[in-house]
Amino acid sequence: MRFVNDIYEMYRNHLTGDEEDAVALVLHLLQEHSKKDILNKVKEMEEDEIFQMFAMYVIELLKVKINEEGVGSSDFKERPSSTRYH
Repeated sequence: MRFVNDIYEMYRNHLTGDEEDAVALVLHLLQEHSKKDILNKVKEMEEDEIFQMFAMYVIELLKVKINEEGVGSSDFKERPSSTRYH
């Protein structure tokens, strides 16, 4: 996406390679833009870029929800056993 390439070119010498760099940079840049600005950027995107962006958004929110609800975690605690299988 051209927008990402432009951001990268502008800030490449300031990045250390940590994921936190990307998060901080994107959050800072988006704070400076209105909803209208962001929607205009989305309108410039290709259909597959929009699909990928929305899929990543939904995946991340689902991961948060799963974590909040504790889905997949178990309260099962192993009890010490006198029988050992070795």
